[in-house]
Amino acid sequence: CGGSISDSSGFLQSPNYPGSYPNNADCVWEIQVENNFRVTLTFRDIAMQSGMCQHDYIEVYDGPLHSSPLLGRFCSGSFPTYVSSSNMMSVRFHSDSRYSFRGFQAHYSSIPAGHNTTILCLPDYMHVVVSRDYLRSQGYSAQRVTLNDNRCRPTVTPQEVVFNIPYNGCGTIQEESNDTINYSNTIRVTSSGYIIKRKKNINLHISCRMLRKAWQQVMYAAEDTVDVNEYQFGRYDMNITFYDSPAFQQQVRSSPYYIDLNQNLYLQACLHSSDPHLKVVVDTCVASPDPHDFNTLAYYLVRNGCPRDSSYATYYSPSSHFARFKFNAFEFMSRHPSVYLKCRMTVCRLRDFSSRCYRGCSTRAKRDTSSAEENVDVVVGPLQLREGDAPSGTTR
Repeated sequence: CGGSISDSSGFLQSPNYPGSYPNNADCVWEIQVENNFRVTLTFRDIAMQSGMCQHDYIEVYDGPLHSSPLLGRFCSGSFPTYVSSSNMMSVRFHSDSRYSFRGFQAHYSSIPAGHNTTILCLPDYMHVVVSRDYLRSQGYSAQRVTLNDNRCRPTVTPQEVVFNIPYNGCGTIQEESNDTINYSNTIRVTSSGYIIKRKKNINLHISCRMLRKAWQQVMYAAEDTVDVNEYQFGRYDMNITFYDSPAFQQQVRSSPYYIDLNQNLYLQACLHSSDPHLKVVVDTCVASPDPHDFNTLAYYLVRNGCPRDSSYATYYSPSSHFARFKFNAFEFMSRHPSVYLKCRMTVCRLRDFSSRCYRGCSTRAKRDTSSAEENVDVVVGPLQLREGDAPSGTTR
């Protein structure tokens, strides 16, 4: 249950709804709609253990689960409606080990935010557009729109004032919370009155939240024909590339990529960001023959920074934006004709030695209830076994 949702509208419901939900469930849905839209969520049915909502409950957060305000926690009563203040909202459903009921169903949709100011969080900078119609309606001139750093000037068009604000400059402030790295700045609109100030100045506070965790999904296939697709959600731009040797000089560009059993595979994860003060590490990599199920037949290469497969190893990276690692194909390709690898990459502040990126193996990592946050699903491949190396029982 739970997961990352990017459709403009849809339904959320408890597991098995309208049947009884299971005990000990802990589901987190993260809804992320288009930039400059808001999420509206309306509950249509709630049937849960009532009382003080200590056992079974629903929580709604105004953004990512761990770093956003709680909009509401409930388990019965009227059917509430919530509206987010950004393009993200999280919903958590929890049940204990006792009673079970029908659960809940809710409908969400996206609604346009005010278009006086729009913001787009790109990998290298914040793209901010201020409407000149809005400025004129308030009695301000486009020439009076500035950042704190006056050296960073906007582009002024007949309709808009456009800022491209880097994450590592122009007075941008960087802050950390539990699961996000926040970049914020302020656009100031000042009155043109020098002697008598007739209007108040306007401060437009803008920010981009970058979630620390990013999932990469890599496909390995031994079939002759595999469709290759690419899906990308979220704000951090990250990709995983194969290399032909531990020198990491020559990318593997052929498709399909034929491999041998017991062959070492070399991968590099790359974070594309203009902020040099970031570090990326491999937190968890798990393999499965089912790209939609990484629990039933899961095989872990590394988990919470702890190697689980003897062939897994990391390499020195020339940049903190790279994470290099390798593993052996034997365990995968000898068991299943198609294998999918899902890696969770963690982004931290460089030289923040208390962060997850510097803790290494963490055998007692707390349970991650937000593993679907900031999904970046990239399908790379296919990899195919050479003739004669197909798994037993596989037809070619």
